[in-house]
Amino acid sequence: MVRMRSRRELVIGVTVVLIVISIVISVVIAVLSSGPVPAGGTAMRSWPASPTASASPSVTAPPPVVIASPDLLGAARLSPTNVNGPVNILLAGVDRRPDQTDDSVRTDSIILLHIPQSHDGAVLVSIPRDTRVKIPAYPKSGFKGRTAKINSAFQSGYQAAGTETEKRARGMELLALTIKQTWGIAFDGAAIIDFTGFETVLGQLGGVTMCVEAQAEAIHLALDKDGKVVEVWYDDSAKKIRGIPPGGRKLIYQPGCYHMDPAVALEYARLRKGSCCPAGDYDRQRHQHQMIKAILDEISSTKMLKDPTRLVQVLQSAGESFTLDLGSIRAEDYLAMFTNLASGNVTSVRTNAGRIFTLRGSSDEALTPQTLEMLAALKNDTIGAWLAQHPSFVVPHP
Repeated sequence: MVRMRSRRELVIGVTVVLIVISIVISVVIAVLSSGPVPAGGTAMRSWPASPTASASPSVTAPPPVVIASPDLLGAARLSPTNVNGPVNILLAGVDRRPDQTDDSVRTDSIILLHIPQSHDGAVLVSIPRDTRVKIPAYPKSGFKGRTAKINSAFQSGYQAAGTETEKRARGMELLALTIKQTWGIAFDGAAIIDFTGFETVLGQLGGVTMCVEAQAEAIHLALDKDGKVVEVWYDDSAKKIRGIPPGGRKLIYQPGCYHMDPAVALEYARLRKGSCCPAGDYDRQRHQHQMIKAILDEISSTKMLKDPTRLVQVLQSAGESFTLDLGSIRAEDYLAMFTNLASGNVTSVRTNAGRIFTLRGSSDEALTPQTLEMLAALKNDTIGAWLAQHPSFVVPHP
């Protein structure tokens, strides 16, 4: 059953959604297909805002925003009615496109957002998509259970008859149940984002400031002869970028901090190959977490949190890309908690201290005993003390 929120809840809920968006928005970077680049985009500069008509008292108000709020967690849900204690939110990025079949829909990015009881910060933990887990049986979709990569858990719940919202709810519930069964972590809320409308939302924010640590080469974007951003593609078999127009050149990220256009920022956050990323997916996770903090800074600096009309516009631009479950906790309580967070209070954590441990004979990944200790500390709300004793698990600020 899908519950629709009242307009009053939406005014507050949109604010909460936008802050959650700032967390969720980087989740799909890893799986985002090269979407259309807005015309006239230029690398490393502010993206031109689309002209909008001036508001007038006589203009008819836009239709109310409706957020689908199904139960995304089921038996993996914690059941507090306030935020007096620690809060866990499960964030998932879904690679869902119109031309895909149900059995190809996966969550290639999974982030655990933990806010301690003190509410003075937040911890982000990305679960590697290739982590081998035992996915439990799930009668709602007819799934009988098996051992597989965690990124297939969502798909195993998703692939059965139903509306898109119902499919997403099943997929997220099975993912949450898999995490709870494997590491004992349950959740207060959850959010899903797919790639549709993703770049549009980031464009509404006017891009973000990102810091490049080492020279990096874009593989999905290049520059034409006039310096405008164009789409290209990477030929993995030939290890070569294809589609650069005559007179054009590769897009190279040089070390330093830049205010990046949406497409350029997304491309940087997606990179996991080349000299910039010796640790592969772990470097990409680090870039994703940097994007989260950059968006938090952008939201804070533009005072968007105090402009409900602007928040509604941003949410509308996302279309149906988001599914949100705030549970039984009031939106006002979430808002009060999130408002205290700044990017400097968000700690990014890398599993396996940023190293890859592939299981013999497969591409599946294992989590180290220390990583299991870290997840247990997250469950028990002692992760702050644990990280103080294990600093190699903390992603350094760029």
